[in-house]
Amino acid sequence: MNFYSTNNPEHRVSLKEAVIKGLAPDQGLYMPEKIPTLPQDFFDKLPDLSFQEIGYEVITALFGEDLSVEQIKELVDHTLTFDAPLVKIEEGVYTLELFHGPTLAFKDFGARFCSKLMSILMEGEDRQVRVLVATSGDTGSAVANGFYKVPGVEVIILYPKGKVSELQEKQFTTLGENISTLEVDGVFDDCQKMVKEAFLDKELNEKMLLTSANSINIARWIPQCLYYFYAYSRLPKTDKKLAISVPSGNFGNLGAGILAERMGLPIDTFIASTNVNRVVPNYLAGNPFTTESSLQTISNSMDVGNPSNFYRLLALFGNDEALFRQKVKGFYFDDQDTINGMKNVKQNSNYIMDPHGAVGYLGLRNFRNISPDEYVGIFLETAHPGKFRNVVEEVLELKLELPERLAKFLEGEKKTIALKNDYQEFKKYLCN
Repeated sequence: MNFYSTNNPEHRVSLKEAVIKGLAPDQGLYMPEKIPTLPQDFFDKLPDLSFQEIGYEVITALFGEDLSVEQIKELVDHTLTFDAPLVKIEEGVYTLELFHGPTLAFKDFGARFCSKLMSILMEGEDRQVRVLVATSGDTGSAVANGFYKVPGVEVIILYPKGKVSELQEKQFTTLGENISTLEVDGVFDDCQKMVKEAFLDKELNEKMLLTSANSINIARWIPQCLYYFYAYSRLPKTDKKLAISVPSGNFGNLGAGILAERMGLPIDTFIASTNVNRVVPNYLAGNPFTTESSLQTISNSMDVGNPSNFYRLLALFGNDEALFRQKVKGFYFDDQDTINGMKNVKQNSNYIMDPHGAVGYLGLRNFRNISPDEYVGIFLETAHPGKFRNVVEEVLELKLELPERLAKFLEGEKKTIALKNDYQEFKKYLCN
């Protein structure tokens, strides 16, 4: 299958080029030229399939023209080594826990898939790939750990100074080896802008092979659709319509859910739940899409004012804005809303949410308030509460016990380089 640029549908490339380049030359994001529809018998047997068996069928439908059966099995088996349990929170409301991977965040799925696929596609080539990553928190830790010690790959992570949690920072700044980190004096959008400029810099690209492992890369983005199929397969049988609330920042995760729906998964409505960085909820309310400077919140991984995946979302709906707004509803919440949501769920259900999951829960609650009897709902719990320990402990007035693998990161020594918010400084670093 070929992949086209969201900025120019005539520009088409192979799977290998889309993955290794990451971003199209015109700054568009790559999209599959066709979205396969899975047969009804696949959905009929979903409850009886394992996570891995679901993965084989979905990835074969998407990449079967480019990868062998053995490569797909290797890819899925490498990616899906941990569970994503569906947990009942209250009547008609479930959470999909996506934090049972190596770095306790949903991005572990995409990062593991991406590193393995790059390794498969680059097999036999005598070239080193430099992976550039901008992170507002969890992408950095997932990519760093997913690519750690992968031969032939150097990872360079840019992150905003003082705007990620201590645990998130430790997860990607303490590894060393083939992982380098740059602490940028700016916000996430500044980091993302520098990475995009590097991909478009002709001089740089003549000197080195650059790619991305952010959700702009199809190899990071597409595999996230797998856990939507899995969530549906584990949902108790019901005649009610399904709504899924996705806490959103750069909007790759929501896009992956919509991809699953476009492949036939019966999801009636998506809820784009954000913090006060609300450019997409504003758009869904009928306003033009305009970007803004990002604002800092306690749900820092969603502090994005210029979400890269917006035009990918539009492309999934054939650039039909009316259909987009019909299928996706948007809500945003400030820090006090988030705090109240965390407290209420702990009090009523004895369940501890991280701030991002709390935003997802609030979006689902607001949507179900409109028509509570029509829908069963799932919200995504995207990170373990321990990754935001300071916030969670203060809000809920409790002491969290960190999982051993998370606590271990705190013992590591931070190794990072301070960088001005200046592209030329970044380019100089890459050329040294």
